[in-house]
Amino acid sequence: MSVQCGEAEGVPDPAEPAPAADPVAGAGELVRGLLADPWGQVSPSIYETGRVVTLAPWLTGHTERLEFLLASQRADGGWGAPGGYSLVPTLSATEAVLSAFRRDGSGIARDVLAKAADRGLQALTALLDDTSGDAIPDMPAVELISAHLAQLINDHLEWLDARPPGAAGPRPAGLRVRAPESWADEALVPLRELLSTGGRVPEKLFHALEVAGPAARRTGSTRPGPATGGVGASPAATAAWLGQDKPPPPGDPARRFLETVAAHHGGPVPCGYPITVFERAWVLSGLRRAGVPVSVPDELTASLDAAVGPLGTPAGEGLPADADTTSVTLHALALLGAPREPDSLLAYELDDRFCTWQGEQGASVTTNAHVLDAFGEFVRLRPDARARYAPAMAKAASWLRARQEPDGSWTDRWHVSPYYATACAVQALQAFGGAEAAASVERARRWVTGTQRPDGSWGWWEGTAEETAEAMLVLLPSGRDGNGTARRLAHLRAAARGRAWLLRSPGWTDGPALWHDKDLYLPKAIVHATILSALHLARPE
Repeated sequence: MSVQCGEAEGVPDPAEPAPAADPVAGAGELVRGLLADPWGQVSPSIYETGRVVTLAPWLTGHTERLEFLLASQRADGGWGAPGGYSLVPTLSATEAVLSAFRRDGSGIARDVLAKAADRGLQALTALLDDTSGDAIPDMPAVELISAHLAQLINDHLEWLDARPPGAAGPRPAGLRVRAPESWADEALVPLRELLSTGGRVPEKLFHALEVAGPAARRTGSTRPGPATGGVGASPAATAAWLGQDKPPPPGDPARRFLETVAAHHGGPVPCGYPITVFERAWVLSGLRRAGVPVSVPDELTASLDAAVGPLGTPAGEGLPADADTTSVTLHALALLGAPREPDSLLAYELDDRFCTWQGEQGASVTTNAHVLDAFGEFVRLRPDARARYAPAMAKAASWLRARQEPDGSWTDRWHVSPYYATACAVQALQAFGGAEAAASVERARRWVTGTQRPDGSWGWWEGTAEETAEAMLVLLPSGRDGNGTARRLAHLRAAARGRAWLLRSPGWTDGPALWHDKDLYLPKAIVHATILSALHLARPE
């Protein structure tokens, strides 16, 4: 898997933007939408929808959820994005279809379900035969999810094998699926024992509470959030916490949460919801950083300010506070003229970098880039704070430089595409990384110009509007300083070709999903803001 390279000769004249592509007009509408749709705009998830099919068949929209899964199945029988990204959605969708087949009350013809399940099992067998745990992308709780779903599918296969000969349905006699060897069922035992005995479970695991099976039901160690009624900011976790085939009373907060989420998406559900603070922080910081002249209602600024506590802010109710959401929120507040002291971020400081949350396994480029942004923007507004935060800024910047790939790009655990990670790193280093960062920024720009596709777009699997905008954000700041060097003019020409491609491309927020959660997702308002920011910076002089 690799980026398609090849910069075409010549630079087409960028088309003039249509009214719908006018960044200022589009940004105003986008910001108003943050208030009109406060839970956020995010794509539905195959994984999460499959879990709700199995765990809450009573919930309104059950048939629509199954129809969504059936319509999403690929020609090869799998679900989701290419390669290892298909493991979790294919496991979940296959299990959900088998579950619906067993219940025989789904509203979908059983022969349709049987065919989809059979094709899903074939795809899983092929995928797992060629896959080790090391080849699977670093998604949240992926090893626990895979072990749990393999267990459930094998229970269905045992049931199928026990049926009388000739009974309708998938007949994979003796077939069993396996999770990668390093993700054995035993990985689930400690979590389930903790829940069963009332022990303290790490808060971050509530987002994937469904992997606990029956032990998740009405567990005393967690409860629905007071604002939304959800558990772990997750429809699947909430359904697992309810843990029943029959609907709870209409006034049950967790039921109201599931009904709200399902209604919002017409049946299917996303992985993480609501995403209020996450969406508002990323949208507003992106637009303001690019200089898009948009009016921001005081209510939005106040909501971000209110979200910051002693340890910062979480991405959603029921999740732990994290350095990534906290830093982008603080950066947005500073750009909005309402700076907050960023000392909450110091709780995430390690010897060489900043972690996303305490106990994080792995490390994040984008989290450290955003931390640098938050400290840097605050110090820019409050120069007297430089002495306090300069060591933290230097640490984040040094670690970012050290994590740059040999080709000039960066990669990250929260996104498929290196263009997102590279844009985050370049913007932070250019603004706050000092003179030591100049060489890293230039290497990144060479990588971006060298990987532009012949049609003017950028993308990891294919040219996409999101990745094209992110690539443009890497290039454009170099051309706004009046320096007319040949290298910087080449950056501007590449960005102009990207702009022309964007203006020819409909459906900017139609996908694909590239952001990491339990499944890949598309935060539509954030992607839209990224595109508008790039178009604004690339506007003709």
